[in-house]
Amino acid sequence: MKKERTLLAIDPGSSKSGLAVVHRTSSGGIELRWRGIVPSSKISPKAKELLDLYGFQQLVVGSGTGSRAIVQSLREGMPGMGILLVDERDTTLKARERYWEHNPRKGWRRLLPATLQTPPEPIDDFAALVLAERVLIDSN
Repeated sequence: MKKERTLLAIDPGSSKSGLAVVHRTSSGGIELRWRGIVPSSKISPKAKELLDLYGFQQLVVGSGTGSRAIVQSLREGMPGMGILLVDERDTTLKARERYWEHNPRKGWRRLLPATLQTPPEPIDDFAALVLAERVLIDSN
């Protein structure tokens, strides 16, 4: 039996960042509670708003582009919150898979393998979901 845990994962970018509030149940299941894309300059206020709504226990930030500035902003805006940096390797490919799971392909898109298709909208929020899954699946 796993410990229930909720976290806010952030896939940082220079202009926009993906966010996902993800919960692990006691049975080990993963629930996506909220996801979105926000301007990187607005992450700290959005994180505070999501904390009030979902009461997450930790922040998870991808270690790629823009992470240093995002982490600094979060530390200033949420000084008592733990921040974990996570390797972003392969998150874009996995985010595409998650996008197509949440948005089933229709019409001609069903004929081509999902791995050969680019989603028609930004997937930064799904990359944040992948980061959260890495942390929640690998920990107790």
